[in-house]
Amino acid sequence: MPLPTVAIIGRPNVGKSTLFNRLVGKRLALVDDQPGVTRDRREGDANLLGLEFRVIDTAGYEDEDAATLPGRMRAQTEAAVRDADVSLFLIDSRAGVVPLDQEIARWLRSTDKPVIVMANKAEGKAGEAGVIEAMALGFGDPIPFSAEHGDGQVDLFEALLPHVDREEEDEDEEDPDCPDAILKLAIVGRPNAGKSTLINRLLEEDRLITGPEAGITRDSIAIDWQWEDFEGNKRPVRLIDTAGMRKRAKVEEKLEKLSVADALRAIDFAEVVVLLLDATRGLEVQDLKIADRVLQEGRALIIALNKWDVAENASSLFNGVKGALDEGLAQVKGVPLLTVSAATGKGLDVLMKVAFETREAWSRRISTGQLNRWFEKAIEANPPPAPGGKRIKPRYVTQNKSRPPSFVLFGTRVDQLPVSYQRYLINSLRREFDFGAVPVRLTLRAPKNPFDHDKR
Repeated sequence: MPLPTVAIIGRPNVGKSTLFNRLVGKRLALVDDQPGVTRDRREGDANLLGLEFRVIDTAGYEDEDAATLPGRMRAQTEAAVRDADVSLFLIDSRAGVVPLDQEIARWLRSTDKPVIVMANKAEGKAGEAGVIEAMALGFGDPIPFSAEHGDGQVDLFEALLPHVDREEEDEDEEDPDCPDAILKLAIVGRPNAGKSTLINRLLEEDRLITGPEAGITRDSIAIDWQWEDFEGNKRPVRLIDTAGMRKRAKVEEKLEKLSVADALRAIDFAEVVVLLLDATRGLEVQDLKIADRVLQEGRALIIALNKWDVAENASSLFNGVKGALDEGLAQVKGVPLLTVSAATGKGLDVLMKVAFETREAWSRRISTGQLNRWFEKAIEANPPPAPGGKRIKPRYVTQNKSRPPSFVLFGTRVDQLPVSYQRYLINSLRREFDFGAVPVRLTLRAPKNPFDHDKR
C-alpha cells in the first residue's frame, strides 16, 4: 500500500521548500530568498517523529493567467492537492495574512480536502500577530512553526496523525526477522571465558585459535555460518568473536587497548550479544560492566554460563548469578540466563533459538493504534502524579523506531514525569507487547507554548 501523501501549499517565499527539506531530512529542494525558485512538484519520503508519509513541495501559488508560466505552475500545485490526502497551508507569520493567502484559502475550501494551516517563521515575538491572524482563514487553530529551526514538530505531528497514520500498514508489514535475515551475533566476555571455543563448537571445526592462555583473540573476527533450527530450517548467522575485556585499570598495553576498542565496535555492529561467563569463576563486577555497556548501546543481551559441565554446586551457582543480575542490571529485568558447555556442545542449540527469538522482539514494531489502546488502559489503571499541584496530561504515544524498540510520549508537562512513572510505563509496555528483556527507550515530548516567553 502506498504511503499517504501530504502537499505543501502557499504563496511564494513563505518557506515551503525549507519545510520540505526539514520533513525529508535532507536538502533536496533548492532554497533561496528570492521567490519562485520552486517550479515543478518535488516529492520525497518524510519521517516526522516516526510518522511516515510522502510529501510534495509545490510552486508558490499565484493568481495569474493559466497560459503564463506562473499559471502553469499553479496548475501543478492544484494537481498536487487533488492527489494529496491532506494539505499543509503555509503562511508567513511575520508578514501576517495577505490578500493572496485569503485567495488560496478560498480555493482550498472548494477542494473538499483536509487542510492544516501552518504559521511559518513563528520563532520569537515577531510572528505572534500573524499566528492570531491565521485563525481567521477558517481551518482551525494554526500551528506556530519554524521550518528553519524545526520548532513546532510535536504540534504538526499531532495535527497530521489522523490523516496519515494507517494502522494496517504496520500490521501487514513484512516481519523484519524473516528466516533469510542474517543474525549478527557477537560473543563477548572476560578473557578465557571460552568465547572462541564456543564458536568453534558451533562451526564444528577449529576455525579460531584457542588455548589456556588468556588474551589469544585480539581482533574481532566475523564468520558467516548457518544454524539448523529444531524444524530443520537453515538460518544464516554472522558469528563475531571478540577479545576478552578486562577491567580498564588492568589494560596497559596499547595492543590490548586496541583489541578492547575493537570488541566495543563489535557490540555496536551486532544485533544480539551473548555475554559469556565462566561458571567456574562466577559473576564478577567486570561482567556487569560489560552487560551494562551492551544495554546502553541498545543491543539485545543474552547471558550464558559456560563450562557448566564442570561447575560445582550448579543450582546455588545459577540462583546466585540470577539474583546478582537482577540487582546489578536494574534497568532491565529478566535478561535470558542460559547454561552451556562450549567443550561438549550442550545447550548451544537452545542458545541459538533464544538468540533468534530475542532478535525478533528487538526488531518488533507496534502500530500507533495498538499502542494508544494500551496507553489508555495504563493511564486509567495508574494515573500520572501532579507534582507541585500541576496536572501532567499525557496525550498519546507512538513508536519512532525499532532495533531497539523506541517510543515517544507526547503531552502537557510530560517532561516532568517522575522516573518511577516512566519505569511503570516501560514495564507495562514490555508485558503488553512481549518485549522481554530487550532495551526499550521512552522519550518525553512536551509541546512548547510560543506565547509563554516568561518561562523561557
